Amino acid sequence: MTVTLDDVERARTTIAGAVHRTPILSSHALGADLKAELFQKTGSFKARGALNRVTALTAEERRRGVVTWSAGNHAQAVAWACASAGVDCLVVMSEHASPLKVEATRGYGATVDLSPFDAAAAYERVLEIVEREGRLFVHPHDDPWVVAGHGTVALEIVEDVPEVTTVVVGVGGGGLVAGILVALDGGARVVAVEPVQAAAFSAGLAAGHSVRVETDTIADGLAPPFAGELPLELCRGRVETVLVSEDEIRAGMRFLYGRAKLACEPAGAAAAAAVLAGKVEAAPGTVVVVSGGNVVPEQAAAILAAR
Repeated sequence: MTVTLDDVERARTTIAGAVHRTPILSSHALGADLKAELFQKTGSFKARGALNRVTALTAEERRRGVVTWSAGNHAQAVAWACASAGVDCLVVMSEHASPLKVEATRGYGATVDLSPFDAAAAYERVLEIVEREGRLFVHPHDDPWVVAGHGTVALEIVEDVPEVTTVVVGVGGGGLVAGILVALDGGARVVAVEPVQAAAFSAGLAAGHSVRVETDTIADGLAPPFAGELPLELCRGRVETVLVSEDEIRAGMRFLYGRAKLACEPAGAAAAAAVLAGKVEAAPGTVVVVSGGNVVPEQAAAILAAR
């Protein structure tokens, strides 16, 4: 199982017209360009991979329906893609999932199971459903169609910023960073940014395989209990990793709200936080991906009000 540049190019053709081509915004204050992927359908890059995967379903798979597992952004994306294709969608989330993301997922027509206590239990629940009901599991980061769809972000970056030298991107399970790496095809440096308190990706790279980690971060969109084997395989030895603290994520979110006017969620601010904290140099040709605009107003207000 792998993903190639040709796969990403095909994904772009598949999803063209159904997803947004998100803008590149320059930020003099940050010293980098911002890929405003929070303006994407459903509020994050996840729509790209979800639509590419759902479009690839066979007639039999469409009949059986799909199931997925998510903290919220992938849930919304798969629900949206399934609604557009007329496919039944079941989403398993933990009881601690963001109410805003749960409501949005249901709004797209999906059935949401909130019975698991945490993300790990939710994953096990999905595997049980696949075994019992025969639904197809649309994995949030360990699926080649999903990774290829996410890689279309980088195709747009290269076209809009031909001089790109570095792409800085938040990472959870690794689907986006892997897709970007494949699409760039060695044309730029890739830096993956993850919370100190949810470091599944760097732990997996260090171990040589996916490992379970404990997570406790405000950036719920970057906090799976493990990274995907496919992204780890694609990224091993080819991607740099940087860790950011909770306070740095909050500072990044306040910066993007105040200086770039981007109303992102904490996960969407992680990459900018690394640049703002000086952990990634903002040299000419640096592009920071800002993805994730799904945050409850109370959480956003509390972060923005703090100093």
